[in-house]
Amino acid sequence: MKPLARYAALHSYVELGPQLGIDPIGLMRASGLDPAGVSLQDRWVPAAAIAELLERSAAAADRADFGLRLAERRRFANLGPLSLVVREEPDVRSALTVMSRHEDMYNEALHTRLTEQNGIAAIRLTLDTGQPGDTRQSVELSVGVLHGLLQGFIGTDWQPMEVRFTHSAPPDLRAHHRIFGPQVAFDQDFNGILTYTADLDAPNAMADPQLRAYTQQLLNPIRSARPATTSERVRELIELLLPTGRCSVEQVARSLGVDRRTIARHLAAEGETFTDLLDATRAELARHLVANPRRSLTETAELLGFSTPGNFSRWFRKQHGCSPIQWRRTRSMPATTE
Repeated sequence: MKPLARYAALHSYVELGPQLGIDPIGLMRASGLDPAGVSLQDRWVPAAAIAELLERSAAAADRADFGLRLAERRRFANLGPLSLVVREEPDVRSALTVMSRHEDMYNEALHTRLTEQNGIAAIRLTLDTGQPGDTRQSVELSVGVLHGLLQGFIGTDWQPMEVRFTHSAPPDLRAHHRIFGPQVAFDQDFNGILTYTADLDAPNAMADPQLRAYTQQLLNPIRSARPATTSERVRELIELLLPTGRCSVEQVARSLGVDRRTIARHLAAEGETFTDLLDATRAELARHLVANPRRSLTETAELLGFSTPGNFSRWFRKQHGCSPIQWRRTRSMPATTE
């Protein structure tokens, strides 16, 4: 299966795009992403699609520093529920360890490794999207976010010994120097940050010691809530693909980097089929959308991947025993008391 990432990786992307003269909505669709999903930070999508979007955007804007500009807009909360735990770790080393151990909670393609030798710590980042393709912008976004987190942990005056990238230097280094300071090196053997080991022993500036016991208790429930099974991944992709009109088992399989037989085999092992998941997901979404009187039934039909409102109405009646209009009316009627 291809690794997934949360839509939070694109925080502020839609706002940044027009400032750099590009069409963020069109570029998202060209990369196979649903623009409406940006507001749902916890939705999971293929990491390769996000990497492709960032490369397309950098080319369209003619800005080699696109990933860094996006990193500048990231907030600590974009880590999702894990941020509640990381924020309360007592020191920087502990915070990094928790992030590294549980990084699959926010990005399955990202891998962090911390090594220490002779008083110098190397924080190495690798990105594996599961398919070939340029990841320059995604790498710079990830390193930029890591740098911002370290400044949050240690203090805004902190600067790394050196920031390293395996790719070549861009023509203009002003954004890199503004964010990282003067010590930025390219064509190196790893992507990441060098700092002094003593920096890792610094107290976490964001931590409140009295809250740590409570946030640690949150970690297991948070992990169990993250999509993990094939059924849950397929459900997420069905929700994503329905509005595009391209929701098929073949498209879902391509998004996960496997063939349809592999999808069918994994789902069968979990007692599911793609058709059952499609119907169940559609039915759940339909009930929610139809109950909203501000959304037209034509729009609802399109969001659920039906070619016409008539097809949607017939399907809805078969699923629920009444028309969408009747369902909406029963949900809007005030409750009676005896």
